[in-house]
Amino acid sequence: MDEDPLGLDPETMRRLGYQTVDLLVDRWVRLREQPVLRRGTPTELARRLTGVPPKGPQGFDRILEQLSSDVLPFVSHNDHPAFFAYIPGCGTWPGVLGDLVASACNLEASSWVQAAGPSQLELVVLGWFKQWIGYPEQAAGVLVSGGSAANLTALACAREALLGAMSDRVVAYLSDQAHSSMARAARVLGFRPNQVRVLPVDDGYRMRPQALAAAMAADRRAGRRPLFVAASAGATSTGAVDPLAELAALCRERGVWFHVDAAYGGFAALTERGRRWLAGMELADSVTLDPHKWLYQPFECGCLLVREGQRLGEAFRIQPAYLKDTQAAELEVNFSDLSVQLSRTSRALKLWMSLRYFGIDAFRAAIDRSIDLALFAQARIEASTQLELLTPAKLGVICFRRHPEGMDEDRLERLNQQLAERLAASGQGLVSSTRLRGRFALRMCVLNHTSRTQDVERVLDWFERAPLPPATAKPPTPPPAYDRDPPVAESWPNHRLAGGLDTARLRRLPLFQRLTATELERITGLAGERAVAAGEVILEQWDGTREFYVVLEGTAVVRTAERHLDDIGPGDFFGELAALDWGASFGYARLATVTATSPMRLLVLATADLLVLMDELPEIAAQVSRAAHDRLPGL
Repeated sequence: MDEDPLGLDPETMRRLGYQTVDLLVDRWVRLREQPVLRRGTPTELARRLTGVPPKGPQGFDRILEQLSSDVLPFVSHNDHPAFFAYIPGCGTWPGVLGDLVASACNLEASSWVQAAGPSQLELVVLGWFKQWIGYPEQAAGVLVSGGSAANLTALACAREALLGAMSDRVVAYLSDQAHSSMARAARVLGFRPNQVRVLPVDDGYRMRPQALAAAMAADRRAGRRPLFVAASAGATSTGAVDPLAELAALCRERGVWFHVDAAYGGFAALTERGRRWLAGMELADSVTLDPHKWLYQPFECGCLLVREGQRLGEAFRIQPAYLKDTQAAELEVNFSDLSVQLSRTSRALKLWMSLRYFGIDAFRAAIDRSIDLALFAQARIEASTQLELLTPAKLGVICFRRHPEGMDEDRLERLNQQLAERLAASGQGLVSSTRLRGRFALRMCVLNHTSRTQDVERVLDWFERAPLPPATAKPPTPPPAYDRDPPVAESWPNHRLAGGLDTARLRRLPLFQRLTATELERITGLAGERAVAAGEVILEQWDGTREFYVVLEGTAVVRTAERHLDDIGPGDFFGELAALDWGASFGYARLATVTATSPMRLLVLATADLLVLMDELPEIAAQVSRAAHDRLPGL
């Protein structure tokens, strides 16, 4: 009765541990020989990994053998030296051992009572982070799973600090280069689609303080309360750093919480160049950092720091009766009081072990070398006759594409998409893609501390020399020209809804000319109409409305506060930028004011209906997306 059914004797424990460590070390040593990515189909993986759990024990040799043959090969090796996609993750062996210790000791680091040693280690590590980014002593922080959890924690902390209970009046602001986790955090915390303003960026893909100030002013005039601004210190697509000092001053002046998402770039502050680029980060009310990126820790390891440290406890501390025994005494810290997580392991252990083993200078050198390799990649692309640089190297990120002479944008997109897929299939390297103002771009992120010049050069050589796929037999047929004076027979109303929309009339509009009768019927079932008087403002810049409009009759002028943009008339459409989904149902604020210059009739589609139509009708999706691509740079 006293025998432990799950226990092992010490010698068996050592033997299994040595076998496992040998497997892992062999993987590290042989990593360069492995394909960067090996995909597995659900059918193949189901064939390899199925069955009911065994009733009796199985040999550990067999378990490790199947792990080696059927599980671990089917991954992207994001610590491979030729992995330049997304954001590489390349840990250190002392960090791995730190995770092993935390798991083997089954550390539960939620309270000081249960984990005084690990809690003190976390305070030590957070103190190092505060010093590196220039935060004051009274700042506080917490280690979390990653940047997404840190951004969610920051927004929740800001709401509790400045507002309390959620209100329909508050608004959060971010740029169109912000990480998608900000949108997810807003949705989880109850922000509605009209409570998040997505703002366009400047030519360097940085948030524009003037646009932010104007959007805040418009919201205040409308009775709303600006609450939270999220800036980027190393945007995922381009590595861009927003003008942090200027944004901090603007937020301080208006009483708005200023958050810096430095999950990608924050630890570059350890280097001289990085400190210059990230100047102003220390002024933020909160900062997200990700040690599993440029501090080279194994997944998962994120961090949130808050300038006024007591704000974290005020936002998250809850003391139920069943946890009274763990209540922190003076100078003690319960990290479960500082975020959404109760039970939690010690993420500080791997940080403390690896930082002490190598020393800060080694990490500083690794970051500097990544920056240098990215600059090398930029120079290599600029010297190429086949490759086009789309954004310069910023914090290790470079965007480029293959650009043979004479190719239009549609063919360039197809070509570069195919090249990226072929590189991935080859196993020789991996890059990811993004969109820069609508243009498809290949994105190279240089972060791995094992990457060398030859790894960067090999991938760029591949893109430069890869054979081009054969051209399509003929280009797509262009849509017919819009006829402003069609024959009477074609304009005869063969189907008319109450309100005046008819399929024949819709077919005369360029947006709908190539649709079938059934598809036109679908639109008439979703769309509404709006009559507008001359001089009436249809859309106002920075407003949070999201409808999409097609002009049936009349004319209008499109302006920003600074300049005239366009004159529009029958057949034109507008409002697509705000209607398109940026993420988690949030979209751009209105980026221009549209005012009727004559009486107008407008076809109106709600955001959800437009997105449904774009999903169902590729012709509409292509035209609307192309317009968004063409118009956004001017805004």
